[in-house]
Amino acid sequence: MVKVLCRLNEFLNRLLMIAGGVAVVALMALATGNVVLRVFDVPFRGTYEIVSFLGALTVASALAYTQKRRDHIVVDVLAERFSPPVLRIVTIASDAVVALFFAVVSYKMALWGRKIMLSGELSETLKVPYHPYIFVVAFCCGLLAFTAAVDFLAKIQQEEAGKP
Repeated sequence: MVKVLCRLNEFLNRLLMIAGGVAVVALMALATGNVVLRVFDVPFRGTYEIVSFLGALTVASALAYTQKRRDHIVVDVLAERFSPPVLRIVTIASDAVVALFFAVVSYKMALWGRKIMLSGELSETLKVPYHPYIFVVAFCCGLLAFTAAVDFLAKIQQEEAGKP
């Protein structure tokens, strides 16, 4: 079962990394185009809003992938002092905490997105609904929680099997 969850997790992480790559390319194209057009006194209207939305999507889409690769900030100075069994316990515990925390964050963001959607709130300059961006970020936080939970389960399964 854990292997199936790992494959699903890997697929979703790759999909979001591709989406994040597309968002960052669009962000760069928009920002560059806006700078070029400013020379001719015709900048894009609402560039700041769109760049902000795309920036949020770019960062959020990388969260779960970063968790999976353990590329986030780790306090190595402290971790180097732990023995391997203690480090393993700390890693398992941190995966559980991250899974729970980001599950709550995802849920609360989804509630906020629903509130924004029901109120009909729009962005200030372009007057576009921005609740879809909130829902995407909520999904990305949910995927981070899922990734941490799968990591937790995989480490527990390894421990039960007697593997280091």
